Parts: sequence; structure tokens; C-alpha cells
Amino acid sequence: MRLQIPIHIKDHSLGPVDAPLQLLEYGDYECSRCGTAYPIVRKLLQSLGQEIQFVFRNFPHTIDHPNALNAAKSAEAAGKQGKFWKMHELLFMNQQQLDPENLARHTQSLNLDLLRFVQDTESLEVENRILEDCYQGARSGVQSTPTFFMNGEIYDGALTQDDLLLGLSRVWKRPYLRMA
Repeated sequence: MRLQIPIHIKDHSLGPVDAPLQLLEYGDYECSRCGTAYPIVRKLLQSLGQEIQFVFRNFPHTIDHPNALNAAKSAEAAGKQGKFWKMHELLFMNQQQLDPENLARHTQSLNLDLLRFVQDTESLEVENRILEDCYQGARSGVQSTPTFFMNGEIYDGALTQDDLLLGLSRVWKRPYLRMA
């Protein structure tokens, strides 16, 4: 299965846009498997440096994860103040504490403009951004989280560091990709 909506300028992205490797994740901040994948992805990004671009798109499962949508809204609202990735990290590092009270605490720790943050979390713009991510994921066949795409191809292997490296090696057509 292929990614139907390619990576674009509006995506939350780390790394060079012209990197030979692209890793895109459809994720849910309350999903335990996404939480397991988070430190592995961080290590990959640190190790592969300028060779990889990482993109995160929201795909909250609101039925199974009652705090996932508010967490996604918090990340998007923080992003409007240039702190998407800082909030992204806080949400995954505190995955068991995504209730409204703790989300407010996380927000304060980032020194955000709180009035603007609250307005943004309640805005149609933020809600539509999340819905668009979900729509794009559904068009690409995403059903669960995390779902990864490597250079536009769905990754169906295990969520281990070695397996993700092997998958990236295959799409890059470079055998024996190693962590630095």
C-alpha cells in the first residue's frame, strides 16, 4: 500500500525535505504502541541525522483513547506558536497523564501564550487540521496506530529498532543501515 497524500509543506516535519529517507507516522498520543515506537523513532532520527526526514500526522482513536483528540489539539495549538515538537515530546513522555488538568500543566511548562493556546485548541482551524490528517490516513489505508510509511510505502514490520532499520534499508536500497 502506498501513501496517497505525499508529504507536503504543511506537515510537521523534522530533518531535511530532500533527505533520501522519509519516515511518516500516523500516530495517536494515547496509543501505547505509539508510545513504544516514540523512543525508537527518536534514536533513528539522532542516528541517521541528515539522511532522514520524519513527519508526524495525527490519527487519534477517540473511541479507545478518550484523551487522544485533546492531546492532538494541544500539539497542533502549540505548533501555532512554533512548539509542536516540544509538545509532541511532552505528550509522549507523559502518555499516562493526558487528561485536561495534566494537559494544562504541560502547556504551562512550554511557556506558551495561554490565552492564544486555549483559543487555538478550540478553533476550527486546529480541528480541521486533525480531521485532514485522519482523512489522509484513511485514504492511505491507515486503520491503526502507529502506521508508518517509508518513502511512501507502508511499513508492515515489527516495531523494533532493528526491524525499522531493516525496513529503511530496503526502501533506500542500501543494505546494512546501522545506528551511529
